[in-house]
Amino acid sequence: MNELWPWILLAGLGAFHGLNPAMGWLFAVALGVHRQSSAAVVQAVPAIAVGHAVSIALVAGVLVAAGLFVDQAAVRTAAGAGLIGWAVWHHFVGHGRRVRIGMRTGLAGLAFWSFLMATAHGAGLMILPALIPLCLADSPLREIGGDGSAAIAIAAVGVHTLAMLAVTSLVALVVYRWIGLEILRSAWLNVDLVWKLVLLGTGSVLLIV
Repeated sequence: MNELWPWILLAGLGAFHGLNPAMGWLFAVALGVHRQSSAAVVQAVPAIAVGHAVSIALVAGVLVAAGLFVDQAAVRTAAGAGLIGWAVWHHFVGHGRRVRIGMRTGLAGLAFWSFLMATAHGAGLMILPALIPLCLADSPLREIGGDGSAAIAIAAVGVHTLAMLAVTSLVALVVYRWIGLEILRSAWLNVDLVWKLVLLGTGSVLLIV
């Protein structure tokens, strides 16, 4: 179970990222409404997932590289401080720096937008608690080298992205076909607040444990 929980956490965070309107499903629905086509919704989701995956992969790559030269405690402390700092930045500054991509953008532009949004929201930092026990060379799970850590990081990004892709697709299609965007005014919870609380909580856990 100790070896399974990081993968479960990666999938769970992928699902959470997919549920967050800021991570892309809202854009997919808006694109579908603009073009009057459910196919546009379906086509938008993989592009959003690709941009998200690239952002996550960059963080995973930095973690693997750091793990080759720095001990796990130092990486954990830096990750915790980074998460808390990012939550504070996102609260005070993030809302004033929105990325603007028009409804006429192609799939490449949509992927780039998704990459910028995931990076600005600290999506990659959020999955560090799951990546640290998997990817660092001194992980208690096993002795692995740099190549093994890189392979595990790629697999971790894949699991996270697939979960995000599945949830984003489901939410976007359900909202587009049956519910409509009015749910954001009446019944949708404040995912942005939850996001900041998760960043703060995760960073605190990394610093304390």
